[in-house]
Amino acid sequence: MFTGIVQACVPVEKLEKKKGLWSFGIEVSGNTLQGLRFGTSIAIDGVCLTVTRIEGHVVYFDTMMETLSRTTLCELEVGKKVNIERSARMGDEVGGHTVSGHVSGIAKIVQIEEPENNKIVTFQCDKKFMKFIFEKGYIALDGVSLTLCNPNFEENTFQVYFIPETLSRTMFGEKQIGDSVNMEVDSQTQAIVETVERVMAQKGLN
Repeated sequence: MFTGIVQACVPVEKLEKKKGLWSFGIEVSGNTLQGLRFGTSIAIDGVCLTVTRIEGHVVYFDTMMETLSRTTLCELEVGKKVNIERSARMGDEVGGHTVSGHVSGIAKIVQIEEPENNKIVTFQCDKKFMKFIFEKGYIALDGVSLTLCNPNFEENTFQVYFIPETLSRTMFGEKQIGDSVNMEVDSQTQAIVETVERVMAQKGLN
């Protein structure tokens, strides 16, 4: 489990591509490295991955075909920065919201507005995810816990207002129109919506 509070933004140091399997390494330091060991879970751009080996400050992960086909990790390259978060431990403060690291789908940036002291980013996603999107609800984008605004159910879009702190600590300060991000809808919202849909279908009310 994760909280959606990114701890660092670091570049990919190593990348080995095999058929259906990519292995990559990132350099980790400070508190993020402390206590890290084989088998530890870390969210990379919102995708829960397992540490496969550690060589000094470089931590390695494997990504299989399923992950590569469903997330933006298929766009990894040496030098590209990624958001990282260690898994939450019992007693940790949940500063964002509960995030599993299991990506629901991909969202694309379709508009960026920058009025004074603000940055408003519009994302577009598959229509099937819009039933989980509502005003002031939670969403995780590239592993960052964010608040939703202005859902548009005709265009399948929603907006996020980014504060300067988020822009400086994550890759969202560098994102451009056309970039894709990993999206994880709020699990509690999804459970409620799908339960209501199932009950209504059983009663013939849908």
